[in-house]
Amino acid sequence: MADTLECLETETGDNPQMSVIWLHGLGADANDFAPIVPMLTLNRATRFVFPNAPMRPVTINGGMEMRAWYDIDLSNPLVGADDIRESSQALASVVEREESRGMKPSQIVVAGFSQGGVIASHLGLRHTDALAGILALSTYVHDVENLTNEISFASIDVPIFMAHGLQDPVLPIARAVGAREALLELGYKLEWHEYAMGHEVNAAEIADISNWFNSLGA
Repeated sequence: MADTLECLETETGDNPQMSVIWLHGLGADANDFAPIVPMLTLNRATRFVFPNAPMRPVTINGGMEMRAWYDIDLSNPLVGADDIRESSQALASVVEREESRGMKPSQIVVAGFSQGGVIASHLGLRHTDALAGILALSTYVHDVENLTNEISFASIDVPIFMAHGLQDPVLPIARAVGAREALLELGYKLEWHEYAMGHEVNAAEIADISNWFNSLGA
């Protein structure tokens, strides 16, 4: 899968100075966050890359096949561990492709919503080169209890943006708060936001994401 992810791309200007690789959530596709790009107010030309997750059966949805970065089984929270590692490697391949197109690791953001955020944080915290940032929206950190055994030294200075809805019925905010506290305890530079919303993105969050993007490398 690592070499075969389909990606949708858009650039906000000529000669992009930053790449954002943005992963969608369960059952969505590469088009899910593309409409947000024109809503962002950015201070540099940016290439947005939206990969498609592969189709796979998802236990929580009765085994129905859909685009998913990993399987979910509420009776076994770690059931998707192998899928998460595989999807993280697929994301790493997209990062490497951006590097081959002239982007330094310090110009590449890995981003994701819900399931996509799990994969973005999984790779960003383990990547051997420091990336520009990790954008984790309405999500959590997989197997956070064992994170100290796997994080890379390079990742400790990578800025992290975490945001969550106070009324999220899909991923309760407590799970994200637990991840936030674990990352802060490890010394990560984390910017936290919470909003009066469910499992979604709103205008205030988009404005905060714009400001965070603009702060990277400053």
